[in-house]
Amino acid sequence: MAEVASNKEGYSYQEYNDTQKNVFDLGTFVGDLNVEEDTNSDDISLEGLQQELEECKNDDVVANILSKGTKLREYTKGVENNIRQVELDSIQDYIQESDNLVSLHDQIRDCDNILSQMETLLSGFQTEIGSISSDIKILQEKSMDMGLKLKNRKVAESKLANFVEDIIVPPRMVNDEYMRTLEILSKKLKFVEVDQMVKMSKALKDVQPELEKLRQKAVSRVYDFIVQKLYALRKPKTNIQILQQNILLKYKYIVTFLKENGKDVYVEVRGAYIDTMNKVLGAHFRAYIQALEKLQLDIATSSDLIGVDTRNTSLFSRGREPLKNRSAVFALGERSKILKEIEEPALIPHIAEASSSKYPYEVLFRSLHKLLMDTATSEYHFCGDFFGEESIFYDIFAGPFAVIDEHFNSILPNCYDAIGLMLMIRIIHQHQLIMSRRRIPCLDSYLDKINIVLWPRFKMVFDMHLNSLRNANVRTLWEDDIHPHYVMRRYAEFTASLIHLNVEYGDGQLDLNLERLRMAIDDLLIKLAKTFPKPKLQTVFLINNYDMTIAVLKEAGPEGGKIQMHFEELLKSNTALFVEELLLEHFNDLIKFVKTRASEDPTATTEKPITVGEVEPLVKDFGSRWKVAIELMHKDVITSFSNFLCGMEILRAALTQLLLYYTRLSDCIKKIVGGSALNKDLVSISSIMYEIRKYSRTF
Repeated sequence: MAEVASNKEGYSYQEYNDTQKNVFDLGTFVGDLNVEEDTNSDDISLEGLQQELEECKNDDVVANILSKGTKLREYTKGVENNIRQVELDSIQDYIQESDNLVSLHDQIRDCDNILSQMETLLSGFQTEIGSISSDIKILQEKSMDMGLKLKNRKVAESKLANFVEDIIVPPRMVNDEYMRTLEILSKKLKFVEVDQMVKMSKALKDVQPELEKLRQKAVSRVYDFIVQKLYALRKPKTNIQILQQNILLKYKYIVTFLKENGKDVYVEVRGAYIDTMNKVLGAHFRAYIQALEKLQLDIATSSDLIGVDTRNTSLFSRGREPLKNRSAVFALGERSKILKEIEEPALIPHIAEASSSKYPYEVLFRSLHKLLMDTATSEYHFCGDFFGEESIFYDIFAGPFAVIDEHFNSILPNCYDAIGLMLMIRIIHQHQLIMSRRRIPCLDSYLDKINIVLWPRFKMVFDMHLNSLRNANVRTLWEDDIHPHYVMRRYAEFTASLIHLNVEYGDGQLDLNLERLRMAIDDLLIKLAKTFPKPKLQTVFLINNYDMTIAVLKEAGPEGGKIQMHFEELLKSNTALFVEELLLEHFNDLIKFVKTRASEDPTATTEKPITVGEVEPLVKDFGSRWKVAIELMHKDVITSFSNFLCGMEILRAALTQLLLYYTRLSDCIKKIVGGSALNKDLVSISSIMYEIRKYSRTF
């Protein structure tokens, strides 16, 4: 093996490749490896052989050899041959893996170079760490020395600290305009003014001129700074609330400093802020109002009254609003939603204008006052925080109040929308509650003033409606139609709207006005009913109008109050009157007999007792046409009453009353002498009840 290895190392790389390509015969190259027998050796010793044989007795290989009787030299020769073959195979494997071994050798050499560089780098780090360690020791010594010096200085400072701090004027204060500097300067100014011992000290004589110069300089610079910030409020499209909260409030001590050390300048700054905000807010509200006016939807004019004949109003004279909004003059409808949206943000005019939206004035009114409340709340808090004077709010808002008053004074005289006015009154009430919850009293007097202005205007418009009913021309309003009159429908919708708006408030004055309006409509409705030639038509006309009014009042709320109860009583009395008229029209003789003679006792001795001949025509007449008469009554009711359910109730009441009359007639016949002869002509009560139930099933 040593010879093969030495020969291999002598080969060149090309020879190595050529050798690998050819068949490599190790047997030829190495030759036979023979183990010569040396029987003549004198060095062989059998000492210890017995012991080794004992030890190998249990070995399977040795036992196998001994059992077969194999000669040791032959077995040894076989083992040698096997070893040689294994060696040859190993050499062959080494030759096949030579490329990988060369690559592994190169990699090991590269790793060795890298590790050598790392060793050099770490050696440098070790040197630097040693240097840093020595520096740390030096710094530690210096720190201990400085700590000792600091301790000694604190002991010395404690003796003169208070006086020196209050009297000394550091040079850095001359150019420092920040809040902390002003606080220190203000503290020193107060110190030299209050403490009598300081006034007598010599140190004050050296410091006082400098303090005065500092005060004057600080006041001058603070004034320039704050005025510059105030002018920023005048820039267009400036968010005033953000500027106030994020910038001005950071420097609120400036105002305190001026108030304590420069009162004249403080008054000037205060006046500048009031003037600036007065003009800025006034301009903002004026622009907002002008934008809102473009969104206004006119609801009512001076001629839109309950008792005014709409046929006298030209269609082309009402071009200011679409016809679909005419119902909003008297009916509340969806307009009540504004009271549920009282806390919603104010309208953004350009967005509403882009969508071509129009709104009743109460919507614009709420939006304007919502903006006013939010702006006033923010400004009121800012004035208290920045100036420490909430009273200047009223000087600032004198401009916005004047702008809103000017707008309101131009709108209110031309407002004839009573429902809109009542909505505005309720909106103001809700806004007062909101400001009360916010605990902001600055708008109390303004909102009270608006409320005081709105009520007289509402009363005036309400009286216009009232007078339109009292002074109505019956001839122009009358229509030859027994169905509900449009004036009565207006009244019902108008009253229901005001009742709905008064549910949560219980305003007694409004209830009194509604009672006056109810009396006026009662008189007008009676006058309109009397224009019909027949009493029956008059009664039908009244029933239809009363029924419609009750239905509208019930839609406004489950409890219509006294007004609804009043119309229910009128409906009940007129229904009874109509029933009598309807029955007299078809059963006149029977009803007259029952009312005049049926209550008499036929057995009593009277001048003219009831006889069979007197009642026989009534019985036969009723028996011959009672079904036809009931059918005619049914058709009459169906055509007379607008409300089907109301008509069916009236028909049932009429049939029930008819049954009562006929029952009294039957009872009277039973008491007449010879009355049993008419039993064959009498209609049974059960038959009449069957007919009543048949018509009752139709509804």
